[in-house]
Amino acid sequence: MSSNINPKDSLLLIVDIQEKFRPVISGIDDIISNIAKLVRAFNLLKIPILVTEQYPKGLGSTVKEISHALDKFDYVEKVCFDCFEKKEFADLIKKKNVKNIIISGIESHVCIIQTALSALEKGFDVYAVADAISSRKKIDYEIALRRMEKEGVKLVSTEMIIFQMIEDAKDENFKEISRIVK
Repeated sequence: MSSNINPKDSLLLIVDIQEKFRPVISGIDDIISNIAKLVRAFNLLKIPILVTEQYPKGLGSTVKEISHALDKFDYVEKVCFDCFEKKEFADLIKKKNVKNIIISGIESHVCIIQTALSALEKGFDVYAVADAISSRKKIDYEIALRRMEKEGVKLVSTEMIIFQMIEDAKDENFKEISRIVK
C-alpha cells in the first residue's frame, strides 16, 4: 500500500448522511460541513463520488447541505451495513476502477468500519476522513477509528485529503480549493 494518494484513481464515498440521523449523531453539524467541503472539492477536481443511503424510506434522504453540493455522483440505496454486501455498490466500485477509497459518513462503528475493512480485504487503500465521520456515541467513534487504523486504514482530515489531491499551490485549482476549506 502506497503512502501517497493519486486523485486519478480515487473515489469519495459518503455513507448514510441522512435526515433522521441528524438529531442523534455526535457533532453532526461539523460532519456535514466537512463532507460538503469534500464534495465541492472533489466536484471541482472531477474525482468520482458515491453516495449511499440506509433504508431511505424510513431514515430520509441525504441532508440538503450535501445533496445540494453534489454535482455528478453515483447513488446506492441499501439496508446492509457493509456497503460491499450490496451487489450494485460492489459493481459500481469495480466499474470505477479506482485504487483509493476515501470514506466519510456514519456510523463509525457500524457501516463505516465494516465497509472500510471489506475494502481493505479487497485490496483497496482506504482513507477514513476522521473529521467527516461520526457515531451517536463518542466512544464508538473513537474505538472505531483506533481499530480501523490498526487494521490498515489511513486516517486523514478533510483539509489534509483535499490538499493532498492537488499537491501544491501551483495547481490550477488551488485558489478555489482554498476558498472551499475556509
